[in-house]
Amino acid sequence: MPSDTTPKPRPRCPVCGRASEPAHRPFCSDRCKQVDLGRWLNGGYAIPGRPVEDEDPEDQP
Repeated sequence: MPSDTTPKPRPRCPVCGRASEPAHRPFCSDRCKQVDLGRWLNGGYAIPGRPVEDEDPEDQP
């Protein structure tokens, strides 16, 4: 049975595309981690959908 000594390619960083580092997985660095967090907090990863209509307080019972 042959042993597989070929190193597997590491997954790519979702922010910059470089190879990810185990210490920052799935990112390549702490910087890319922070960039991704900033995108989440600023709504950069929002899922598009129908606009939410404001409820009119007079329509409430």
